[in-house]
Amino acid sequence: MKAINTIVVVLSVLLVPGALWADHHGAAKMDIVDTAASAGSFNTLVAAVKAADLVDTLKGAGPYTVFAPTDEAFAKLPAGTLDDLLKPENKARLQAILTYHVVAGKVMAADAAKLTEAKTVNGQSFKIRNEGGTVMVDNAKVVKTDIQTSNGVIHVIDQVILPK
Repeated sequence: MKAINTIVVVLSVLLVPGALWADHHGAAKMDIVDTAASAGSFNTLVAAVKAADLVDTLKGAGPYTVFAPTDEAFAKLPAGTLDDLLKPENKARLQAILTYHVVAGKVMAADAAKLTEAKTVNGQSFKIRNEGGTVMVDNAKVVKTDIQTSNGVIHVIDQVILPK
C-alpha cells in the first residue's frame, strides 16, 4: 500500500505541473478574442467586441494589451447603458469605449506598474497609478495580470473605463 501511495505522489508531482504548463501555454495559442471567450467571465466584453465589429482587429497580429472588464464590471454601469451601447446606431461610441481599453504593443504588468499613463488605440491616454501595490487604470483596479495570448496580453479590470 505504501508503494502505491508513493507512486501516486510521484505521478502527482510529475503530472500536475505538466497539466498547468499545458493549460498556461495552451491559452497562449489562442488570440485575445478566443482567450476572453473561453474564460467565461468576459461574455459581455466579447458580445460588445462583436457588436462593435472589432473581432477581426483583436484577432489580428497585434500585439495588443487589453485591459479587460469582467461581466461584473459591465454590470456596474448605470441601468440601460450597456443595452444602449449595443444598439447599431451607437456603434461608433461603443468602438471608442472598447478601443480605450486597448494599448498597442505587449505591456506586461511589471512594465505597466511603472507607467503613469498609456496611450490607447482610440488615441486618448488613461492614467495608471500604483496605490499600495494595487495598479489602477483610471478608476479601475487591475485584479489579474499577464494572461498571455498569441497576439498580446490581457489584464483584468474591475470596472469599465470611459474615454473623455
